[in-house]
Amino acid sequence: MMKRFLFFTIKILLLTFMVLVVLDIAYTQVYLQSSHRGKIDYVYNSKARHYDVVILGSSRANNHFVAPLFEEKGLKTFNYGMSGGHLFEASLLLKLMVERHYTIKNVILEADLNLANEKESESVASKFLPYIHRSKVIESHFAQQPHFWDNYYIPFYRYIVFDPQIGFREMYDAAREKPTKLLDHLGYYPLGKNPNANMKNDLTNLKPLHNEYYEEIKQICKANNINLIAVMTPMCSNVKGLDYFLKVNAIYPEIHNYENAIEGDQYFSSCGHMNDTGARKFTTVIINEFFNK
Repeated sequence: MMKRFLFFTIKILLLTFMVLVVLDIAYTQVYLQSSHRGKIDYVYNSKARHYDVVILGSSRANNHFVAPLFEEKGLKTFNYGMSGGHLFEASLLLKLMVERHYTIKNVILEADLNLANEKESESVASKFLPYIHRSKVIESHFAQQPHFWDNYYIPFYRYIVFDPQIGFREMYDAAREKPTKLLDHLGYYPLGKNPNANMKNDLTNLKPLHNEYYEEIKQICKANNINLIAVMTPMCSNVKGLDYFLKVNAIYPEIHNYENAIEGDQYFSSCGHMNDTGARKFTTVIINEFFNK
């Protein structure tokens, strides 16, 4: 009886393992055919592109740099800023562009509040995981992260753990080629006015780091002859601890401080994010400063 039970248990475990392997392969194949759901698959499933300007960073890049305004100046541009993202993901996305032989003249990097941590943003980083067995760049970038072994070696594990990001619903939408708005406006995501927005912020306890991933981005740009323009972007008027931006410049004097380039809360959707009107004013400032010469 015991032998029969053990044999049955082993068969169930083997069957479960095989099902997980098949599901893993099936989900991954869908993502390998998808290139219009978000900025990560848009880069991963692409070949060499040419850009005069690539924009990287968090939502403070995604919502602040109006890519079509660069295009009006004759500059081939795309905003690859990712809301919720950290420099961990920005560095990896740039590595993928290099791996795919992109030609990039300038990178505008939003490097301000995101300098205060070196952690991955699970909600964004998880979207790289379908490709972890297909890309040495992605594999090595995640190699020192917690749960790398689980995500890499256990079939289908990553799709279960990160179901909201890459699970069944996202896989199904990718298979149907259901569009999103993430690639509209050349990657720029405009915000409107929010009458209930919180127009206060406190940066007192925030401390910028000598950031590993910012250093990676600098090294990648130098190695590939890319002009790196690192900037700090505006915040609303009612902010405590604005000396944070001075602390950033104490560590990295090359980062351009535009924290107060746009003044007036009418230009903000929330304290840390400008609305479309503010973003257009700010983008015009950046274009005039760096691209009108």
